[in-house]
Amino acid sequence: MIALIQRVSEAHVDVAGETIGAIGRGVLALVAVQPGDGEAQVERTLQRLLGYRIFGDDSGRMNRSLADINGGLLLVSQFTLAADTRSGMRAGFTAAATPDEGARWFARLVELARSRHADVACGRFGADMQVQLINDGPVTFWLEAR
Repeated sequence: MIALIQRVSEAHVDVAGETIGAIGRGVLALVAVQPGDGEAQVERTLQRLLGYRIFGDDSGRMNRSLADINGGLLLVSQFTLAADTRSGMRAGFTAAATPDEGARWFARLVELARSRHADVACGRFGADMQVQLINDGPVTFWLEAR
């Protein structure tokens, strides 16, 4: 499972002109499920989403996590993160899970996140989504759980 995380001042995701998920200060996580991902990858990804220290402490050092600041978590599925871009002029997607497998494990990530963190919003798997954000920093990290 791959998560591209961005520290944000605010973010929201729209589908067909309607906002379906929004957060204030927190983390926007673009998430790709890969073949063979399962419960262990979901658990590890969520652990890192909630615990990765990307927020400043009193001295400005990145020592606080999303859980520490009680920030928002916006989860958006994005299978293109699993693209193979090593050659040619068009990405290959054999490293992405099937749509059924991706939907199942993304839904599990959302379910688990909502059971462990107060402020969780999400996009709609497989939908044409428009994501707007204010990247705070900018601060962006690539996380993988294998």
